[in-house]
Amino acid sequence: MSIDEVIAKRLLALRKSKGLNLEQLAELSEVSKAMISKIERQESSPSATILGRLAAGLGVSVTQLLSDDSDRPKHFMRRDEQAVWRDPDIGYLRRQVLPPEAQTALEMIEVTLPAKSRVSYPSWGNRPYKQRLWLVEGELTVHYGENCYSLLPGDVLVFGVDLPVTFDNVDAQPCRYLLVINQG
Repeated sequence: MSIDEVIAKRLLALRKSKGLNLEQLAELSEVSKAMISKIERQESSPSATILGRLAAGLGVSVTQLLSDDSDRPKHFMRRDEQAVWRDPDIGYLRRQVLPPEAQTALEMIEVTLPAKSRVSYPSWGNRPYKQRLWLVEGELTVHYGENCYSLLPGDVLVFGVDLPVTFDNVDAQPCRYLLVINQG
């Protein structure tokens, strides 16, 4: 199954499980009804920002929109077995290093943010959770609510999704970071 098929299937299933019609989800997520419909029909690939808005509107993590229900964490996973998603607009690359574990809800995500690009997410009002970001390569500015953090390789930032967050790579080189998320 392609990633667009997975996203379409998950978006529709999550929307219906929450009893939301297109108009209600559009209002909650600030994504147009037309765009939601196109994504559900696999006529459009969502950007990272749109995925974030949809996840926030549904009160789920982005991972839940990108993962098939049949995905099960393994004790050992080679790099080529890890699910990868690329933003069709800016080339943002998201690798699901560790899918959410059943007992701990811990997950790890590797992100490569291209040079001179930015990804913004709204606050998750429904079920906020904590994230830990470890910058591996490059430079990254994180806007978390009213705060702004400039990170260099090796720096760590702990923040939630209770406030809007923007990841901004102002450098001429891509940056790569690891997100460790615990929704438990």
